[in-house]
Amino acid sequence: MAMWLKYLIIAVAGYLLGNISGGILISKCYGVRDIRTKGSGNAGTTNVLRTLGWVPSVLTLVGDCLKGLIAAELGRWLGGEIGMLLGGTCAILGHDFPVVFRFRGGKGIATSLGLIIAVNPWIALIVTVLVIAVAATLRYMSVGSIAAAALYPVLVAIFLRGNPHYAVYVLSAVFAGALAIFQHRKNIARLLRHEENRLDFAKISRISHKIKNIHK
Repeated sequence: MAMWLKYLIIAVAGYLLGNISGGILISKCYGVRDIRTKGSGNAGTTNVLRTLGWVPSVLTLVGDCLKGLIAAELGRWLGGEIGMLLGGTCAILGHDFPVVFRFRGGKGIATSLGLIIAVNPWIALIVTVLVIAVAATLRYMSVGSIAAAALYPVLVAIFLRGNPHYAVYVLSAVFAGALAIFQHRKNIARLLRHEENRLDFAKISRISHKIKNIHK
């Protein structure tokens, strides 16, 4: 099979995998028809957390992360390291701009994590710890996500030195990081106006308890 055809298959498959919205599917299981009509209007992990609590949020995170990882590994199988980067990146694009949901998707952080795991598990661990630390300390999930998006290309530039495809890895990381920051542009505007909502862990715990009792 010609390499260009393999790359085309990888790109299409990755994008379509990205269209599978963990947030929408999981929230339906918890009685919310469309999570985008709640809270921030986003289909990602944070809005599910604020709306439905811890368990649905973790399930959304895992689901969205898996599609990025699966797309990347499928790409690696068909097209090597370049195919891996292409598949994971297209999954992020499919998550952010899903054609099946009229291009209204999430912000791509969890799906990006799936790609990052495929690129380098140590980098994935570092950015995950950073997000958790910032969110727990400042109670702004958006700040943690933006910080991780900015750090990701730097870590790739450090960890992937000597790789034959070093330039492609760095360019891919810059694109993924820039896209994630772009998707947070409304959060950035709210942060500048001091209007960004903090995570209320007590409220989230109450919601989680309520949801748990409903599903007993």
